[in-house]
Amino acid sequence: MATRNGAGKRAGKTTRSSTARRRAAAAEERPTARGESATAAQRTSGRPPENPWADWWNAISSMPRPATEVPSLGLSPERMIELQQDYAQRLTRLWTDFFEHPEKADEPIKDSRFSDPAWQQNPLASFYARAYLLNAEFLNRMAESIEADKKTKKRIRFAVSQFVDAASPSNFLALNPKAQQTLLESGGESLKEGLKNLFGDLQKGKISQTDEGAFEVGRNVATTEGAVVYENELMQLIQYKPLTAKVYARPYVMIPPCINKYYILDLQPDNSLIRYTVEQGHTVFVVSWKNPHAPERFMSWDDYLEKGPIAAIHVAQEITGSKQVNALGFCVGGTIVACALAVLYARGEDPVASLTMLTALLDFEDAGVLDIFIDEAHVRMREHQLGKGGLMPGRDLANTFSSLRANDLVWNYVVNNYLEGKQPPAFDLLYWNGDSTNLPGPMYTWYLRNMYLENNLRVPNKIKCCGGAVDLNRIQVPTYVFAAREDHIVPWKAAYASARLLPGNKPGGVKFVLGASGHIAGTINPPSKNKRSYWTGKPGPLPADSEAWLHGATEHPGSWWTDWSKWLAPLAGAQKPAPKGYGNAKYKVIEPAPGRYVKEKA
Repeated sequence: MATRNGAGKRAGKTTRSSTARRRAAAAEERPTARGESATAAQRTSGRPPENPWADWWNAISSMPRPATEVPSLGLSPERMIELQQDYAQRLTRLWTDFFEHPEKADEPIKDSRFSDPAWQQNPLASFYARAYLLNAEFLNRMAESIEADKKTKKRIRFAVSQFVDAASPSNFLALNPKAQQTLLESGGESLKEGLKNLFGDLQKGKISQTDEGAFEVGRNVATTEGAVVYENELMQLIQYKPLTAKVYARPYVMIPPCINKYYILDLQPDNSLIRYTVEQGHTVFVVSWKNPHAPERFMSWDDYLEKGPIAAIHVAQEITGSKQVNALGFCVGGTIVACALAVLYARGEDPVASLTMLTALLDFEDAGVLDIFIDEAHVRMREHQLGKGGLMPGRDLANTFSSLRANDLVWNYVVNNYLEGKQPPAFDLLYWNGDSTNLPGPMYTWYLRNMYLENNLRVPNKIKCCGGAVDLNRIQVPTYVFAAREDHIVPWKAAYASARLLPGNKPGGVKFVLGASGHIAGTINPPSKNKRSYWTGKPGPLPADSEAWLHGATEHPGSWWTDWSKWLAPLAGAQKPAPKGYGNAKYKVIEPAPGRYVKEKA
């Protein structure tokens, strides 16, 4: 930048007149009502400047830049020839069938985007759908064959998959026979409704994935009976009403992810992990994170530890009179609670009798698809934007997560909502998925750098939280780690590596369980549904190789919840009569569950 600006001025190539420069300088220093310059007032108030991108560019340009190399890419000629020959042969066969065997166009296409009979009834549509699938396979195979470092290959595969998904003929009215048929049958009403849906979503800044009017938090989601017994700037603590005559002496404290609302654990009565845990005789406390807005824009990772799990554990101890609790962390809530426990043990406390980790990362070496977004330049940019105060919009986070499964969570709704003019169906899980939360900038950027970028948590005493060094080896309690086999956010092998960082209280003190399906569907799998399956390993220390563990694991039909409940019962203490009310003399009921915080919108 110095060369560009200096050389330009010496050559007389200024981009604005001296009058314009004087006006700009005067505007920058014009006093405000408080006697500050406009720039200073914006900086101290925490509000972004009028043109934040100009500030961002100036700051990035002035940063010392490490020498970077363009990633080395290659594709062997032999592999390229092999791919081309295979593609040409299959395309020729497809073209020949189109002319010589038209009856083959009637064969079902094994892809849900083209499963409607309209695609087979139109020979031309059937041809270009099959040609698209052939082209998509060729591009994906070529991306897979690229010779490059691991991260570059991931990025290429992701970019190609995004392009391929977007290019599907089903996404375009001119190429989608089903949408065209709906248009004709409705007399144009489907197009009218589709445009109405499109403009409505443009105003919301997201694609509607469910009928949001069908749900209301506290009415038909998050309905397990309880009360808020404590709150601070970042969370409300909910205590749930007992459903058994006796309860275990040790309370159960759940820490959900702060990047989503807590009620993923309490969607409906028949798929609520919270209700199930209460039914097993546990006194359950759950953290309901606040949806951060301007007052919380300076909150840090340390604030989330102190005001989240640390505060929740202390309050649960005081209300129940138990010296220890059992704790659970889900997704990033697991990362948060592990850090918090390491802090408490470093302070000389002995806060928990057991720990449960659900699809959570401690070792970020293999961070799944999200890893493609993280590098030094990206983290620096976010640090400059948000590191000293600001908010990471929940809408942006939600859109990023949707892009990871573009066919299911983006293009499926483009076709349904816009091309066919339909309303998305009512689905509690997708309602929760769209109920996004913001994150404070300092907390978010610290998390990006120390976890995703530098993977510091796995190194004992590498990072400091709440004034002390963090060492996961201090968490020497029985630990139950659950991962989902098809999880694209927390790959199961990464969760397995994370499990091996936790020592437990004896050899084999960490139990690793692998469930079927993905990040959410694998976790929220109640026994009453009798769906899916899960795998458990042999007793003893976890093998170093995750595939070796899986090879020796035993598959069980149904829900992992029953296995977890059996594991937890001996660690919950003796049974005692269930409490007749919420809280105690110090911690009185603030309001009924689900509380105010969970209802705040991003």
